[in-house]
Amino acid sequence: MERCGWVGSERIYRDYHDTEWGVPERDSRALWEKLVLDGFQAGLSWITILKKRENFRRAFAGFDPDVIARWGEAEVRRLLGDPGIVRHRGKIEATITNARAWQEIEAREGFDRFLWRYVDGRPVVNHWQSLDQVPAATALSERISKDLRAAGFRFCGPTIVYAFMQAVGMVNDHLVSCPRHAEVMRPG
Repeated sequence: MERCGWVGSERIYRDYHDTEWGVPERDSRALWEKLVLDGFQAGLSWITILKKRENFRRAFAGFDPDVIARWGEAEVRRLLGDPGIVRHRGKIEATITNARAWQEIEAREGFDRFLWRYVDGRPVVNHWQSLDQVPAATALSERISKDLRAAGFRFCGPTIVYAFMQAVGMVNDHLVSCPRHAEVMRPG
């Protein structure tokens, strides 16, 4: 298998690429979790976040936005003392703020529908030959970022949003030489 060139040699990275990255995600809470994790990844490598993902899930109540939306300074202090996660006050506080913004969108229309409408419910399929062709951000990720920020989200700039779009399959950015390019497009 000729995986996408960004995949490292570690099993956790290969498994993520081979089973999760680029697979269309339609669950509102799972989408929110991935957006939060991509926000935590800002300035760091994705493998760092991937290795800590289970710690994040434990520390953030299974990424239940309805629980996290009620958190305040006591929980922020607790999380700042947790060595199993990225201890960044701004990102932790943004997660709480983002949980509240998620609740509003979810109640109004569903977070999944809010996001997937940007691509008319279907992944944008790119046909990149090499990693240097893959953009860090696009006009669409800029638009989604702007709309998320207008809805109250933080740590969701265009680059974070594009990485998120790739991860959740809103765009298929597997290289055409990667078997996953065709596999993620198959139904079911």
